[in-house]
Amino acid sequence: MPGMWWVVGAVLAVGLVSAYLIWTAGRVQRLQIRAESASRALEAHLLRRAAAAAVLAEQRYGVELYGVELYAAARIALDAVPEEREAAENDLTRQLRAVRLDPADPACGAVIAASRRLALARQVHTDLVRDARSARGRPVVRLFRMGRGREWPRYFDIDDPTVVPRADVTTG
Repeated sequence: MPGMWWVVGAVLAVGLVSAYLIWTAGRVQRLQIRAESASRALEAHLLRRAAAAAVLAEQRYGVELYGVELYAAARIALDAVPEEREAAENDLTRQLRAVRLDPADPACGAVIAASRRLALARQVHTDLVRDARSARGRPVVRLFRMGRGREWPRYFDIDDPTVVPRADVTTG
């Protein structure tokens, strides 16, 4: 009977290691899926902000108030290919910060709201990408190649997209 305990112990150890590996693989997969979902949500918020900025620049008297640079930056951000997306979004952020946005104007309010939602989406995306990369970088995950079949999650490195509304100050 003493040999029987070794078998039971070995089966129990294999079972525990297997359970841990299955749990780890599931966690890596869930984090990867969440990072991919956050990436798609970030992309949607980037498009919404660029579209709102283009509408703002196109509105009546928009060229005089906001300049063609804002419209051009918005169009470039809307049409950017993935490799140029970060630079286009940073340029759009700079253009939006350069203009005075009146929160009472519905078009300006849409840009301000889209920028705030984009900032939140960017933070969520960054957090999830960090977690997914951390999980995929663990030795046991690399050893058993648990993340294979999916690309490494990528950060989207842009300036803080929050736009602070500034009303025009008139002096009398």
